[in-house]
Amino acid sequence: MPAVIEVRHLHKSYGATVAVDDVSFTVEQGEIFGILGPNGAGKTTTVECVVGLRDPDRGEIRVLGLDPRRDRAEVTQRLGVQLQDGQLPDRMKVGEALRLYGSFYRKPADPEVLMDVLGLAGRRGTPYAKLSGGQKQRLSIALALIGSPEVAVLDELTTGLDPQARRDTWDLIQDIRSRGVTILLVTHFMEEAERLCDRVAVIDRGRVVAVDSPTALTERVQDGQRIRFRPSVPFEDALLTGLPEVTGLTRQGDLVVVTGTGNTLHAITSVLARNDIVAEHLRVDRPSLEDAFVALTGDRAATATGAAGAAVGANQPTSRRSTPCHPPPRPGPYHRPSPADPCWDGSRSPN
Repeated sequence: MPAVIEVRHLHKSYGATVAVDDVSFTVEQGEIFGILGPNGAGKTTTVECVVGLRDPDRGEIRVLGLDPRRDRAEVTQRLGVQLQDGQLPDRMKVGEALRLYGSFYRKPADPEVLMDVLGLAGRRGTPYAKLSGGQKQRLSIALALIGSPEVAVLDELTTGLDPQARRDTWDLIQDIRSRGVTILLVTHFMEEAERLCDRVAVIDRGRVVAVDSPTALTERVQDGQRIRFRPSVPFEDALLTGLPEVTGLTRQGDLVVVTGTGNTLHAITSVLARNDIVAEHLRVDRPSLEDAFVALTGDRAATATGAAGAAVGANQPTSRRSTPCHPPPRPGPYHRPSPADPCWDGSRSPN
């Protein structure tokens, strides 16, 4: 399938802080492509360069064959974006917001249909401030889709939602993809990426450390299985550690944890049975995307979450307060406040 987004050797720095360091990936037509990484890893900065909100220092970006800076007007018409910190005026009603944003596009979707599909039909007259967290996210998705985009970029879509609202949002994303929209999804939730994404790019400290399907990434984890059980009688570790399938054995009180590859479970249970040992409360854990993520990023993920964001924030302008916010003054659902905008307070740090 043809690539709808191409990023090659992208670089972006803020002062001495490198936020994006030689990032490259492609997004194919019709897929859900995830950008996965800890807070401060460079995910949002990468996406903001992709959609044309930030100018990269170096690198090449193509969206639907277009340059998002040179061809901004055309890209805006064909790309829908939901940003991490998007907000609307408190008194703006759901229906009003959709009609306003729809007026920016050549071929807008029907607001009534979008509200019905996204479960907002009963909230068309509700002010933004009165919406729940889940309803605000649904509205954000609706605003990203009001232009009938070919590609939707969704940044940290389910952050702050309760578990049920998060799963409802996941169902919506899968439904959007089924309608032919290619999705670029930015997240730091492993379960979200594992459930939704066809492929993910793992970013750590501004660099891509892996690009593959969630299944393929989990297969990279060396310890293919983790088997836990409580033996009916004590036994020596050597009984199991001598098996070729076993890569490790640890004990947590009376609980035995064995890691291994291949047909480890059969090998272990066979040896235990021959020695009249019953494996009680046996449980088999297979590697998850989280295990793969930890293996790929190591301890760096923890430091990247806080240090990079703090360092980048130090390069941002100081806070200012101003007059009330107004609707976006330029086309597109991804208006971003600037120092000249009354909505801007300087608190947003790139990540």
